[in-house]
Amino acid sequence: MRKIISSLIILVVSYTGISQDDTQDQPQKSNIQQYTPSKLVGEGQWDLKWFNNLYTETRSTFEDGRIPRATFFTSTVEVYTGVGENKRWNIGAIVEMRSNVINDRKALDVFKFDGDEGTARSGITSIAPSVKFVPFASESNFSIQSSFFIPLVDNETENGVFLDQKGYSWQNRFFYDYTFPSEKWQLFTELNSELHFGKAGESFANNSLTLAPGLFLSYFPSSKFTILGLIQHSQRLDLGNNFDQNYTAMGGGAKYQLTNALNLELLYTNFLTGSNTGLGQTFNLGLRGIF
Repeated sequence: MRKIISSLIILVVSYTGISQDDTQDQPQKSNIQQYTPSKLVGEGQWDLKWFNNLYTETRSTFEDGRIPRATFFTSTVEVYTGVGENKRWNIGAIVEMRSNVINDRKALDVFKFDGDEGTARSGITSIAPSVKFVPFASESNFSIQSSFFIPLVDNETENGVFLDQKGYSWQNRFFYDYTFPSEKWQLFTELNSELHFGKAGESFANNSLTLAPGLFLSYFPSSKFTILGLIQHSQRLDLGNNFDQNYTAMGGGAKYQLTNALNLELLYTNFLTGSNTGLGQTFNLGLRGIF
């Protein structure tokens, strides 16, 4: 796992140096202004994103009061390239790696990747072929990302430690953004839908549909820096597995354009309320490069 992460850092930094040389004489909007998740890259361009989410909880709607700390770390790599001449189609793939610890272990123990029996598990858990497209030529700010997740885990839970769901997921994310005339404010909205299916009993999520709308409001003090606030809700609908779930989270963060190609993203969210879920916090770090 450490070797994979190190290789990704080297790859991104190497491409960043090349991209700086090619674009330094071309004044334009920064990528954090121009390339929201709604926007697609052009033919021959590459969009690489490495996003890390650490969720840790000491409260749960299943029990009253404090519970032993559990921490779940997800590292996601997304790679897309543009096809066609009109920036309406991108094809790519998504890979997810996870490391989870339970039984009141420290949150940062997820980075030990130790696989301690009864308290920890880690590994590459899913891969997804993916496509992004703009359905209406007149609405370049509206796009859809469709991905089919294939599970790579043998068992969802081993020795009481959950790693990832063992089931297929068809994910469709609907993106839309609007930049206000001043170009200081930007509104981004998302509706994430995930259809989970597989053999009954193999996963808590099989035979369910998740709908998760989100709203993000960004302010740009400068073209290279933005601060943002967000609110998200997730609702799992029972399609035969007898398990409903929901939660609402709020938070904020910032993005900074490190170079012409590479930007850094920091986010924090707090789970305010929910049903059949933990009530914890997430700490997120992302790197995105467009070359």
